[in-house]
Amino acid sequence: MRINGYKTLPDGYSAMRQLQNAVDKSSLDPKLQELIKLRSSQINGCAYCLDMHSKDAVAIGENPQRIYVLDAWREAPFYSDKEKAALAWCEALTLISETGAPDNVYEELHKYFNEKEIMELTFAIITINSWNRLAIGLRQDVGDYVSHRKP
Repeated sequence: MRINGYKTLPDGYSAMRQLQNAVDKSSLDPKLQELIKLRSSQINGCAYCLDMHSKDAVAIGENPQRIYVLDAWREAPFYSDKEKAALAWCEALTLISETGAPDNVYEELHKYFNEKEIMELTFAIITINSWNRLAIGLRQDVGDYVSHRKP
């Protein structure tokens, strides 16, 4: 690890925890939240977050097969249309400089989520992207995470 960001700027990490707490209290399905965290982390190449969220997803009862093939979610039959809409939105926002958050992706999302849920999902995506950048930028140690999540 390059520096301990928690100790170096505790107010910054406190603000991130508050944002994460708001996402955690949302009405979004916890398994969907973990899929979003995993997909963003795959795109961003965040080993720390992939390790953490794959363990958390399994701990809350996610089918490991859905984790293994998440990178190819469009071709896999394991995801509902609602999950696919959320994953497409996740990719669009994670790659926003390339995608610009297309209207057709938003319109598909709106078929399955109301406005409040769209905001919850959007904040979940923003939050994991921020965590990814912290973990990658600071070279967070990978592999020692133990999940304390319960189904």
